[in-house]
Amino acid sequence: MEYLILFLPLIGSIISGFFGKTLGDKVSQLITCLFVSISALLSLFIFFKVISTGYENNAIIAAWINSGSLNVNWSIKIDALSAVMLVVVTLVSSLVHIYSVGYMSHDPHKPRFMAYLSLFTFAMLTLVTSDNFLQLFFGWEGVGLCSYFLIGFWYKKETANAAAIKAFIVNRVGDFGFALGIFLIFYIFGTVNYDEVFSKIPEIIDQKINFLSFKFNAVDLLCLLLFIGAMGKSAQFLLHTWLPDAMEGPTPVSALIHAATMVTAGVFLVVRCSPIYEYSELALSVITLVGMTTAFFAATVALVQTDIKKIIAYSTCSQLGYMFFAAGVGAYNVAMFHLFTHAFFKALLFLGSGSVIHSFKDEQDVTKMGGVFKKLPYTYALMVIGTLALTGFPFLSGFYSKDAIIEFAYISDTNFGIYAAGIGVITAVMTSIYSWRLIFKTFHGDYKNKDIGIDAMHESPLSMMLPLVLLAVGAVLSGFLFKDLFIGHETMYNFWGESIKFLEPLGIEHPPTWFLFLTPSLVVLTIPLSYYLFVKNTKIVDEIVLINMPVYIFLKKKWYFDELYDQIFIRPSKSIGIFLWKKIDGSIIDKFGPDGVSNLIKSFSFKAVKFQSGYIYQYAFIMLLGFSILLTLLIVN
Repeated sequence: MEYLILFLPLIGSIISGFFGKTLGDKVSQLITCLFVSISALLSLFIFFKVISTGYENNAIIAAWINSGSLNVNWSIKIDALSAVMLVVVTLVSSLVHIYSVGYMSHDPHKPRFMAYLSLFTFAMLTLVTSDNFLQLFFGWEGVGLCSYFLIGFWYKKETANAAAIKAFIVNRVGDFGFALGIFLIFYIFGTVNYDEVFSKIPEIIDQKINFLSFKFNAVDLLCLLLFIGAMGKSAQFLLHTWLPDAMEGPTPVSALIHAATMVTAGVFLVVRCSPIYEYSELALSVITLVGMTTAFFAATVALVQTDIKKIIAYSTCSQLGYMFFAAGVGAYNVAMFHLFTHAFFKALLFLGSGSVIHSFKDEQDVTKMGGVFKKLPYTYALMVIGTLALTGFPFLSGFYSKDAIIEFAYISDTNFGIYAAGIGVITAVMTSIYSWRLIFKTFHGDYKNKDIGIDAMHESPLSMMLPLVLLAVGAVLSGFLFKDLFIGHETMYNFWGESIKFLEPLGIEHPPTWFLFLTPSLVVLTIPLSYYLFVKNTKIVDEIVLINMPVYIFLKKKWYFDELYDQIFIRPSKSIGIFLWKKIDGSIIDKFGPDGVSNLIKSFSFKAVKFQSGYIYQYAFIMLLGFSILLTLLIVN
C-alpha cells in the first residue's frame, strides 16, 4: 500500500509526460487524476490506521548508498507525522489535479502540466516519507525543481521566467545552509539516518565546533543551518521574496505548491527534527523571532496589495510565520495542526481566486472587479467560508489552530513567547482586515471592470467547483474534528508517539479568560468595520492613505526588500559578471587563448595561400630553392 501511495503519482507523471501527445489530453488528465486520487484514498486509510492502532512502518524500497560508514536506504517511513503530511499532500494534490482539468482547458500543453503536477506530488511524498536526511534532501530538491517548472510553465511570458528563476535562486540560498547542516550531521555522527542521529543528540550537548572562525555549540549550529533551509523553502523573513512573484504560475500551481504543500516543507523539517531542536534554546528563540516577524511583515504588506493572488500569497507567508513561532515555543504539534487546517482553507482561497480570475478572463486586480456576488454565488459563498476559516472565525478550522498557537505562545516560558503572542493577536486583526478587503473589493460594491460586461460573468465548470466544495468541508470541519487528536492533552502524546519529541510536557494551564476571548472578538468586529471601510465609505480609506502616504508606499513596495537586494546583491553581481566576461574572459583568456591561436593560424594560412599561384615555373623555382637549402645544410654538416 505504501508503495502505491508513493509511486502512483510518478507513474502518472511518466505516462502523461512522455506519452501525452500520443494518448491525448483527456486520457492524460484522466490517468494523472485517477492515480493521484487513489494515492489520496490510500493515504486516508493509512492516516486512520495510525489513529486507531498507532500503526508505524518503515518499508525499505532499496539500499541506496552503502559506502564506508554511510549506509542510506530508500524507504517509506510511516508514523503520525508522515501520515498527516501524506493526507495533506495527496488530498490537496488530487483536488488540484481535478480542478486543473477545467482551469487549463484552453491551454495547449495540458499533458505537460499534469505531468509536472504529478511529478511534484511524487517528490513531496518522497520528502515526507524519508527516514534519513539524504532522501529528505532528494525530495527537497525535487520539489524545488518542479516548482521551477510550474512557476515558469507559461515560458513565453518574461515575468513567469523571471519569477521561476528568482524562486530557484532564492531557494538555493536556503538549500546551501540545509546542505551544510546535513554535512555537519554526517561529520558529527557518521550517519544521516533519523533514528541514529536523534538517539546520539544527548551525547553532543556540550560539544563545540569551529565554523567560519567562530566557536559554536554543535547542536546550536546544526539547528540553525537546518533552519536556514526551512526559511528558504517556507519563504520566511529575508528569504521570502520569491513567494509573491511565484504567483506568475497558473493558479492550480499556487494552490498546490504555495499554499498547502511545498512551502510547508520547512515547518515539517523543524517538527521532524524536534529531537534536535529541543536541545537548542538558541535555535528555538531564533525560530520564534523569525516566525513572528514574518507573520507581522507579510500581513502589513497584504493590507495594500491589489493582485488577488498576491494578497493570498502574503497571507500564506504570514500563516507560515505562525507555524514557525509555534514550533519555536515548543508547540510542534500545534504547528502541525495549523499546517493541517491551513492546507484546506488556503487551497480553497487560491482555487476560489482562480475561479474568479477564470470568470474575469485572467484579470487579477481586485480594484477592477466588484459587484459580482450575485453572478458568482457559489464561488462567493465558498470563498467566504475560506475567509472565515483563515481569519479564525469562531468554530471554524482556523479558530481552533491559529488561536491555539497564540495561546501556547502566551503561556510558554520561552524568551519571546509573550511577544509572539502579542504579535499573533495584532497579525490576526490585520489578517481579518485584508481578507475581508479582498472579499468586499472582489464581490461587493460597484462593478468596475471596463473590458468585460457584467453579464458575461459566469460560474466555473463543475470540475473546478467540486474541489472547492470538498475543500470548504475541510475548512469548516478539520479544526473541530481533529483538535483533540492533535493538541488535546489527553490524546496528543498517544497520537504523535515518537514522531515528535517533547523534553518536557507542554503546559496544561490556560491563559486568562479575557485573553481567550480577545482574538475571536477582534476578528468578529473587523467584519462590519471592513464592510464599512471598503464598501460603504471608501473615502475614509483614501484619506488615510493620503495622510500616511510614506507608510503606504513603504508597504506597497513590500518594505523595499526587492530594491534592497537589487542594490546589495544583484547589481554588484551583474557588474562583476560583466567585468569577468569582457575584461578577463574576452580581453585575456579569449584573446591569448582560442581566439589568439585561431588568429595566428589564420594569418599563417593567408601567407601560405600566396605560394599557391598555379604557375609551374614558380613551383619549380621554389623546389629548386628548397633543394639548394637542403644541399647546403648537408654539405655544412
